[in-house]
Amino acid sequence: MTAITEYPQAVEDRTPSSLPLRLVLAPAGTSPALVDGAWWPRSRDLTAELPPLMAVLDPLWGRITRVTVNPTFWPVVPRKVQVAGHLVHVGWFKAEQDPHKLLLLSYTTGRWDLLVIPPGTGAATAARLMTAAADPLRLLTASGLMDEAEFFRIAAEADWDSTRELAWDSEGGQGAAPRTPAPRRPVHPGTAPSPRTGGTP
Repeated sequence: MTAITEYPQAVEDRTPSSLPLRLVLAPAGTSPALVDGAWWPRSRDLTAELPPLMAVLDPLWGRITRVTVNPTFWPVVPRKVQVAGHLVHVGWFKAEQDPHKLLLLSYTTGRWDLLVIPPGTGAATAARLMTAAADPLRLLTASGLMDEAEFFRIAAEADWDSTRELAWDSEGGQGAAPRTPAPRRPVHPGTAPSPRTGGTP
């Protein structure tokens, strides 16, 4: 399966289920990795987000009958979610499951694991995560991928700050060498300064 990746512009008056699915899967037939792809939902509402995900995965992986999450990042975990033509049972594991992973079970295919990219993630970081999660040669857990992406994000921000500081200094900013003002000659009361020298006549 090749990548299914879309980064549409945000549309405020459309529900999450009506927007294109943001999903990438590892190529079919590759050696198993710790995750099988990445999903970038638009919210933390499983009732709204799971149906469009199942609509894409059911034809590819067989009917998904159960999913599990870690409740750390999901404020509400429903027991069941109605998807196209069937119910999906939803469970959760606090200690046993990676908080950044969605586990999916299918009767016909088995188990699949997806990295869940937080909804508020920036597009550049999300693109990096999707690429990494779809690479069958990567041997990082879901949380490992998130930690790596955060490292790159912080490094990129540090590089940007350094570049901006250098530009500021080169344009006479705070780091520029201070200028010494030219000494002024005193002006005695009752005399006018000369237009040419600024001193006394």
